[in-house]
Amino acid sequence: MKRLTRQGLTLVLLCLSLSAAAIPQDIAEHIARLQQTIDKDIQTLPRAKGELKAITEYRVNTKLTLLRTQILSLLEADSPDTQALLPLVRQQLVYTDRLGRYLDQDIAAMTQELGTGKDNKMALQIARRESAKDKLLKLRLETLGWAEKLGLDMGQQKQALSQTLLARADGLDSLLSYTQVRLKAAIDEVTIAGKDVTPELTALVTELKERLAQNSQSLSQTIGLLDALGEETSAWKQALFAVSGDITHDVLTLNVASSLIEQWLTAAETQAMDKGPGLIFKFLVFLVILLLAALLGNMTKRLVRRAVSNSSLKFSRLLQEFFTSLSGKVIFAMGLLIALSQLGFELGPLLAGFGIAGVIIGFALQDTLSNFASGMMILIYRPYDVGDLISAAGVTGRVSHMNLVSTTIKTLDNQRLIIPNNKIWGDTINNITVEHHRRVDMSFGISYSDSIEQAETLLKAIVEAHPKVLATPAPTVKLHLLGESSVDFVVRPWVKPDHYWDVYWDITREVKLRFDAEGISIPFPQRDVHVYRSK
Repeated sequence: MKRLTRQGLTLVLLCLSLSAAAIPQDIAEHIARLQQTIDKDIQTLPRAKGELKAITEYRVNTKLTLLRTQILSLLEADSPDTQALLPLVRQQLVYTDRLGRYLDQDIAAMTQELGTGKDNKMALQIARRESAKDKLLKLRLETLGWAEKLGLDMGQQKQALSQTLLARADGLDSLLSYTQVRLKAAIDEVTIAGKDVTPELTALVTELKERLAQNSQSLSQTIGLLDALGEETSAWKQALFAVSGDITHDVLTLNVASSLIEQWLTAAETQAMDKGPGLIFKFLVFLVILLLAALLGNMTKRLVRRAVSNSSLKFSRLLQEFFTSLSGKVIFAMGLLIALSQLGFELGPLLAGFGIAGVIIGFALQDTLSNFASGMMILIYRPYDVGDLISAAGVTGRVSHMNLVSTTIKTLDNQRLIIPNNKIWGDTINNITVEHHRRVDMSFGISYSDSIEQAETLLKAIVEAHPKVLATPAPTVKLHLLGESSVDFVVRPWVKPDHYWDVYWDITREVKLRFDAEGISIPFPQRDVHVYRSK
C-alpha cells in the first residue's frame, strides 16, 4: 500500500512539474503515466519468465516508443522548454542503461547454457537478443544527441558508448566469420548426403542461415552507430561485404573500395601464380579437343553424305541433309562435353540442366516444335522432294529448299515463298511432278452444221503430230457433249509433267488455225431476239 502511494505521489509531482513548465496538462499527465508504467515493468523484467517475460518486454517497448515520440515532439517545438525536457531526457538515459544491463544479463545467462546439447538453437536465441540490443544502442545514441541539444555535455557518455560499440563490432566480426564457416561445412554435408539428407541437417542449415543474417544485421547497425560517432570502420565494412556481398553506399567509400580492390587483386595474383599453369594447360586441352571434334565432325558429315546419297534406299534430299547435319552435330556435341569435363565441369548436373532447359524452351517454342514435328513427318513419308512441283498450303511452285522447320517454294512467276512445315503437313499436298506422265484435259466445240467425222479426224491428227505428246498411254479424242450452241469434243493427250503447258498452248493454237483453214466454225453463244408489233 505504501508502494502504491509512493508511485501515485511521484506521478502527481511529475505532472505538477511539467504543468509548471508550460507543458499542457493532458500531455504532462500522459508522459507521467507512461513513465510510471515503464518504471514498473522494468522492475518486473528480471523476475519475469516465459510468456510473461515476452509480454512485459513488448509493453516496455511500446510504452517507451510512445514516450520518446512525445519527447521528440516537445524537442522539435519552436521554443522547447529546456528545464522541463532535461528531466525527461535524463530519465531516457536511465531507461536505456537499465534495459542494456537487463539484456546483457539475459545474454550472459543464455551463454552459460551453451554446451548442454542445444547449442545451435541457443546461439540463434542469442543472435536474436543481440538484435534487440542493437535497437537499444541506437536509442541511447539518439538520446545523447537530445541531451547535447539541450546543452548538456555528453562527451564522456559518447566515449563510453564508442568503446562499447567497438568491442561489440569486434565480437560480431569474429562471430560472423565463425558462423559462415559452420554454414559452409553444413551445406557441404547436405550436398554430399544428397537424397539421404536428414531433417536435423536441414534444420541446422536453416538455423545457421538465420544466425548469419542476424549477425550481419547487428554488425551493419553497429557500424552505422560507429560512423555516427566518427570512428573508423573500414575493416568491419570489408568483413561485412565479404560475408553478405551487398554493395551499399558504405562499401563505395574510397577507403573501403580501394581496400577491397587491393584484396581482390592480391587474391587474383595468388591464384594466377598457383593455378595459372594448370589452368592454361587445361584451356589448351579444351581447345585441342574442340578442334579435333570439329574436324572429326566434318569427316563424319562427308562420309554420311556419301553413304546416304549412294544408298539403294533412295533417301529423299531432306532425309540426306538431316542425317548429314545430325551426324556432324552429334560428334561435335560429344567433343564439347569431353572438353568441358577437362575444365572441371561435372557432366551429370550439366546434362540435367540441359534437360530442364529443354523443357522450358519446349514450352516457349511450341510453334517451332510443331514445325519440326511436321518436318519429321515429311522426312519419313516423303510426300515431295527438292525439285518437285507441288501445290500445298494454297501455293503452287517448285520446291527449291527443305529443312525440318520450313519449305522454300519457288512459284511459277519466280517468287520465293518460305512456308512453315506445319502449314503444309496440315493441308492437302498435291505433288504434280511425282508421276512420270500427266494428262492434258482440253475441250473444243464445233457448230451443229459441221461434220463430226471431219472434226474428229482433224483433232486426232493435230494431237498425234505434236512431238511432246506421248504415244503411250494413247491420247483420247471423243465426242463428249451436245451443248446448247455447240457439239463439244474432249481432247486428252498424255505428256510428261514438264511439257504440260507447252502441249496445252500449242494444241489450242493449232486447233484454231486448222479449224479456220478447213472451214469448221467454233460457235459462240448467240441469242435470237424476236420483236412483235401490236396491231
